[in-house]
Amino acid sequence: MAKDHIVEEVRRVRQEQAAKYDFDIKAILAAAKKRQRQSGHKVVSLAPKAGAR
Repeated sequence: MAKDHIVEEVRRVRQEQAAKYDFDIKAILAAAKKRQRQSGHKVVSLAPKAGAR
């Protein structure tokens, strides 16, 4: 199977981000939310559909 360079890059960046926060998922999420707030982009949260789990 051929290597997908985009997938490899995404995995590398994900690993670097996780290592930056000592693989602490709460710290990773807090940092992501902070970047999201600072981006200035509108964020939309959709309510789950009725009956969806």
